[in-house]
Amino acid sequence: MEDLGETPVPFRLDVPQEELDDLAARLRRVRWPDELDGAGWDYGIPLGETRELVRYWREEYDWRAAEARLNAWPQFTTVIDGARVHFAHLRSPEPDATPLLMTHGWPGSFVEFQRVAGPLTDPRAHGGDPADAFHLVLPSIPGFTLSGPTTERGWEFKRVARAFAVLMERLGYGTYGVQGGDWGAAISRELGRVRPERVIGVHLNLLPGAGATAEPTEAELSGLSPAERERTRASWERYRVWAKERQGYADIQATRPQTLAYALNDSPTGLLAWIGEKFAEWSDPRCPVNRDQMLTNVMLYWLTGTAGSAARIYWERAHADYFGLPPEVSTTPTALADFPRDNFVPLRHVAARTDSVVRWTSYDRGGHFPAMEVPELLVGDVRGFFRELAGAVRPSGM
Repeated sequence: MEDLGETPVPFRLDVPQEELDDLAARLRRVRWPDELDGAGWDYGIPLGETRELVRYWREEYDWRAAEARLNAWPQFTTVIDGARVHFAHLRSPEPDATPLLMTHGWPGSFVEFQRVAGPLTDPRAHGGDPADAFHLVLPSIPGFTLSGPTTERGWEFKRVARAFAVLMERLGYGTYGVQGGDWGAAISRELGRVRPERVIGVHLNLLPGAGATAEPTEAELSGLSPAERERTRASWERYRVWAKERQGYADIQATRPQTLAYALNDSPTGLLAWIGEKFAEWSDPRCPVNRDQMLTNVMLYWLTGTAGSAARIYWERAHADYFGLPPEVSTTPTALADFPRDNFVPLRHVAARTDSVVRWTSYDRGGHFPAMEVPELLVGDVRGFFRELAGAVRPSGM
């Protein structure tokens, strides 16, 4: 894929008022389902919680304010491998800043990085060391929100990684770091694997394929330290509960994304429930995701009509020839920021089989969306990893 000639063009959000009026009318006309008494979260996001979210969305949330905040970031679109790719490009005031590609996941968007962008691009203004500055590239995954919808088959995470490699070359970055969680973790890890001569380091807040997916045997446990044995049991238990109670959304999106799309594209309340459930269940209740930021994320899916297009990445992975196989080996230096309320418990002895993990930091709070939940921890970990990498290659005496 060598289509480096597509010059990025500036992009600015400017949603027509009639689209916002249509949304408001749909929210007023919502047809509520019933609910079993005392069901809580057993069957999905509770009715009372969803009613309150819709009320807030309709009466208090301010899209125009959110739109203005996003438009403060320089944004662009370009065409890569036949797909429109949207991205924000935030250059640091520090001329020697490290280029860093940060990639969101599902059901996220580049909105996830609003609370970390300032400290990462301009640490001097946020009480940090200017040597820790980054030029940020924040793309929207093809098919997701402002990079969607895709118009052909095959946009699984490996193809996305190749497209993002082209994007960074197109922006003139010969070497750079990558960071991501969820799908962003799979994409970032793959970029480090296929572009080791360009990617200086891979920072992840989820390590694909590193958790237990089967009950560990005594033989497997016997070679581990007591702490790792206990963590392995915890990893299996979390995965067991996940497979039984929480992975239904992924199964639907991996098998029938088009059928789901009719509901999510027609009902903003349905879209909010589908996405809002994940932000609630996958985050640490001690540091919940900001409601306005979550709604801005939902708005991008609604306004672009890409709930179905984004879901297709699950289908594409599930039908790819590599599905079910262990991750291919990556030799690029990798860091993991391990947050306790994420969906899976990663294991170092499993990760060591396929990844060159040089930094592993476990935190006492935070979940699946650390850039939104615990931005200060994520910023500190990203800074620390790339600072260590710079020190590792620095000549003696410097």
